[in-house]
Amino acid sequence: MTGLLVVTAVPAEADAVRAGLTAEAVTIAPVGVGPAVAGAATARLLALAEAAGRPYRAVVSAGVAGGFTGRAAVGDTVLGTASIAADLGADSPDGFIGIEDLGMPPALLGGGSVVPADPTLLATLRAALPAATIGPVLTVSTVTGTAAGTEELRRRHPEAVAEAMEGYGVAVAAAQAGVPFAELRTISNPIGPRDRDAWRLRAALTALTKAASALS
Repeated sequence: MTGLLVVTAVPAEADAVRAGLTAEAVTIAPVGVGPAVAGAATARLLALAEAAGRPYRAVVSAGVAGGFTGRAAVGDTVLGTASIAADLGADSPDGFIGIEDLGMPPALLGGGSVVPADPTLLATLRAALPAATIGPVLTVSTVTGTAAGTEELRRRHPEAVAEAMEGYGVAVAAAQAGVPFAELRTISNPIGPRDRDAWRLRAALTALTKAASALS
């Protein structure tokens, strides 16, 4: 895909994507961990490209993620139908209150806590990755590490298939620049009680290299 910007959190993810590409006109950039730095860095890259007269035609947030058991298994590829800021809001004695339910105007939220993937870009990726799991991907600033936290996310986002830490930030940067956005993830671990022994990062990076062929 010419004119495509692919952003990852860390260099290892960028290397995995690069290893699977056959097209040369794709820019790959590790932009940092978490929605704030990923969003800020992506916005800067988009602005610089536009100022240079070579704007990107689309942005993909790519990398590894945790998968909800029964929805996305370790090694699976996931395409996000939307990127959701799952922990943007307020805690209360009655539970989590989403940012929209606090009465914030959408204009102050970059459009809201849910940013849908661009339908044309998503359709292109789905055609190239027919075995991929499709569904919303949650963006969190704190990785879920308890059974209770996992069940709470399942309750609030019953269609979600995975969680990661950058997608929503990148999605907002793309939306503000008027550039199509999508999120592509491969699963390194099940979401649930924190157990590093259950992580399969190498398998997820290998899957990411294979999935990156869809970006060429």
